[in-house]
Amino acid sequence: MLGLPKGTELNKQLPKKAVYAKFQMNTAAKETFDADISKITIVNEISPAKVAIEVGETVKSFFVMQVTLKKKEFNEKTIALLSKLILQNVLLILDYYGESKLAVYHTKLIQTDWQPIVNFTVQLKGLNLDAIWENIIVQVGGIQIEQSNSLDEQIAIDEQRAKLQKEIEHLEKLARSEKQPKKKFELAQQLNKLQSEAK
Repeated sequence: MLGLPKGTELNKQLPKKAVYAKFQMNTAAKETFDADISKITIVNEISPAKVAIEVGETVKSFFVMQVTLKKKEFNEKTIALLSKLILQNVLLILDYYGESKLAVYHTKLIQTDWQPIVNFTVQLKGLNLDAIWENIIVQVGGIQIEQSNSLDEQIAIDEQRAKLQKEIEHLEKLARSEKQPKKKFELAQQLNKLQSEAK
């Protein structure tokens, strides 16, 4: 799966009851979790014991987990919670009736678009597990790291750009529908200011 080495394959089911018990979830949290997730399976373990890779300073190993979803419009908070509960770096394959998306939690939930699982491959690029894990986040998020930015800085910059773009689109819509010339002019000025910030 994902073009990962055969030696990394596991296939251990993680019972939801074990997740509930280990993390002492209350009834509401269990219901939310259960409404989105049907099954959790650990499908790969990437570690020096499985692949000829050096450990990193922070990443000693990571897992690939396949999460079978009950609905395509899942609650992102549930998936983020699952990522945080497992005290390991985890690459998630979210699966819904033949369509899949990859997701990782790094400061926020980063995910791909829905595609058939066969379209996904993950490359283990880097000299150690720290670099490999960072490259996986970059691959999943389609992140282009500019100049001397760190991964975290680039994610923050991209998030800010996306926010600005949303505001620009909202203002453009308002400006198109505005009838009063004075109000239209004010909206155009706000729009110009945001567009220059977005550059």
